[in-house]
Amino acid sequence: MSTRPRIAILDDYQNLAFRMADWSALRERCEVQIFDQHLSEEDAAIALQDFDAICLLRERMAVPRSLIERLPRLKFIAITGHLHRTLDMVAAGERGIIVSAAPRGGQGGWATAELSWGLLIALARHIPQEANAMRAGGWQNSYGTAIGGRTLGLLGLGRLGTYMVPIAKAFGMRVLAWSQNLTEAAATAAGAEYVSKDELFRQSDFVSVHLVLSERTHHIVGARELSLMKPSASIINTSRGPLIDTEALMVALRGQHIAGAALDTFDVEPLPDDDPLRSLPNVILTPHLGYTVEDLLREFYARTVENVGAWLDGAPLRVIGPH
Repeated sequence: MSTRPRIAILDDYQNLAFRMADWSALRERCEVQIFDQHLSEEDAAIALQDFDAICLLRERMAVPRSLIERLPRLKFIAITGHLHRTLDMVAAGERGIIVSAAPRGGQGGWATAELSWGLLIALARHIPQEANAMRAGGWQNSYGTAIGGRTLGLLGLGRLGTYMVPIAKAFGMRVLAWSQNLTEAAATAAGAEYVSKDELFRQSDFVSVHLVLSERTHHIVGARELSLMKPSASIINTSRGPLIDTEALMVALRGQHIAGAALDTFDVEPLPDDDPLRSLPNVILTPHLGYTVEDLLREFYARTVENVGAWLDGAPLRVIGPH
């Protein structure tokens, strides 16, 4: 068996890592292997046993204590972004595993907000359904809703939520905002109206979710919130799947209590082929495309290469653990 360090690039579904950055120097020093299929924890425990380092793309793979304990050779983890919420940093620290981040720079910062707008407009004008009907030989099966003059509710007004405001204003929309930490002054400064959570769901024609997933935001959109929405209203989620109670959402959609939903993130990713969400006609589904633009991928992988090289040199960069 080779004594060279072994590096695993995980969840590179489209084999983009080698195209987005120059790995040649690392490949001269290490064995670098791409895994283009998502691995379950059990599969990962077997497939990664002999690897010294793993490179993660955002939070596509969870790395809990139970997996770390089954990877005896693991010494280094490269993450993209500035943190990884499903990586057990305590367990990594106990093992002395170094974790380096590859935070986003100046490119692609609007990417997720741009996708949110794409999904919102697709919902309003039934673009996927009409485009598919055209390919099948159909012609005008539905009518749309103009978004000018409508109300956009932003559940979360952080960096990504704030990006939504000027575009909404350009469309002539009214913008409402709420989150657990948001103040009226902060909302006003961002160009939005601060309202209560209930009023946001009652008044909005489109609700767009832009929250960080945590214990207190898990299922922050449930049956009660959905029941407050207008029958003509829709919801868009490009943040994290578990922010919305999926079962409650499916009930609302099946009963046409709301007009539609557009989802880019899910409780389980990749979304299983037999997931019932796939069969609902008033849902638009995209496979977590929010950050997957060339600008960001080039930054993420270039910094990952730097981080792995620095670790091999004994002078790791951008270390976030252990502390």
